[in-house]
Amino acid sequence: MKTYVKFIVNIFLKSFLNMFIIMFSLVFILNLLSELDFFKQTEVDTYLPIYLALLNTPSLIFEMLPFIFLLSTQVFFINLFRNNEIQVLKYSGLKNINIIKILCYITFVIGLVVIIFLYNLSASLKNVYLEQKSSYTSDDKYLAVITNNGLWIKDKIDNKTLIINSSKIEPNFLIETFISEFDENYEIIRNIKSNKINIEKNKWVIFDAKIFKDNVIVNKDFLEIESNFNYEKIQSLFSILSSLSILELFELKKNYGLLGYSTVEVKVHIQKLISYPIYFLFMTIFSCIIMFNTKNLENKTFKISIGLFSSVIIYYINNFFYVLGNTERIPIFVAVWIPLVILGLVVALMTNRINEK
Repeated sequence: MKTYVKFIVNIFLKSFLNMFIIMFSLVFILNLLSELDFFKQTEVDTYLPIYLALLNTPSLIFEMLPFIFLLSTQVFFINLFRNNEIQVLKYSGLKNINIIKILCYITFVIGLVVIIFLYNLSASLKNVYLEQKSSYTSDDKYLAVITNNGLWIKDKIDNKTLIINSSKIEPNFLIETFISEFDENYEIIRNIKSNKINIEKNKWVIFDAKIFKDNVIVNKDFLEIESNFNYEKIQSLFSILSSLSILELFELKKNYGLLGYSTVEVKVHIQKLISYPIYFLFMTIFSCIIMFNTKNLENKTFKISIGLFSSVIIYYINNFFYVLGNTERIPIFVAVWIPLVILGLVVALMTNRINEK
């Protein structure tokens, strides 16, 4: 590896690491304040809010990585400009575009490492966080999971426990459902079988119910039962995809398909993860362009403000397309990749005469 390449790599990695630590610290402090507010009326050990804040921080940092790459690149150039090292590199025959290429290689490699390792680690920690946090909310009385055997729900209401298994879920309806009802001692009270249950509200309406009790089968055209769940709540329970590793996301996608549940949100999330190294790459190039075009400005705060303002706009444009994809207004591929294509075209046009800067 050439000396100037080692120099650029070292400076950029230091800038990235410093920015990562700064952002991690800020997010951790905000998380800690949020956890302290959550537990302000609950007696818990002093370490618990700190522990939960640490568990939740990595997943939030992962979402902020495009900003971190942009700011790291700006800090990298600020250091070069301050020490006038950029001129030394130019005298050595290194053009601006060459510097950008080196930073692109570094960013892409870091992006791959981040997706493979940091994301899976943050997902595991997020999952632990949600499990720990749920024990301090009313949600610990019930849970829902999707497996290759369908949708499983455990529900506690009126001193009774319901174990519900459905082979398929449709908007506001459970299809081919079997419900086992237990008393507080987990003694079986009755079993209910139905091909269709309306779960639009918390009072479920069971159609053509077959009730199995004391070895007797009773048929009812309509039967109502209370539940902590409705269709909207079931949907929200599976929306925290950031708590699932990459392999778990593919498994969930498969199980959603078997259940007849919409896989759109999972597909969008997977495509986002695949596209992230490219996203980081473009944010780094975009930051390079900003710094080369403002290198004569003395105000460093103004330079960083331009970068942050631009990145916020890019972030909201991406999110807008993600929402359109999740709501099936546009195809998933378009929702994830078109914003990056547009950003790539803008970056390509702006780097056309970068060597003259």
